[in-house]
Amino acid sequence: MATDFDQEWGRERADGADRQVGLRLNSGPQGPFAPGGSKEFASTPAEKRAAAGVIQDELESAAEHADEATSSARKDFDGWQAAAGLKKVAESWDQQVKTLMGRLSSEKVALRGAESVFARNDTGVGSQFLKSALNGV
Repeated sequence: MATDFDQEWGRERADGADRQVGLRLNSGPQGPFAPGGSKEFASTPAEKRAAAGVIQDELESAAEHADEATSSARKDFDGWQAAAGLKKVAESWDQQVKTLMGRLSSEKVALRGAESVFARNDTGVGSQFLKSALNGV
């Protein structure tokens, strides 16, 4: 008998397969200016700042909290085999968290830098337009 997890996993796999077929069938231009595409960008500068804030304020602190909880549990199980198991899991966890936090830190910097990149691009295009022959038209 299938569990709720198995049923949900089956639906997710089917949905993913449908999206892949759609990507292959719709492999033309993508983005806000593509025919039939969304007229809005995926996120606003404020949403990018908010996402960077979530990475900094919530995810980075969650990793620290998990380390503290694991250390406390290891102390509680001192002298038991469970303590050795927790130590091994904690070492593996720490390595995975370091890798993930490095990636998240890069994403945080990219999200915060995206606003200035868009602003510089808009300014540059506006400047080119002002210098062009079309300006007086």
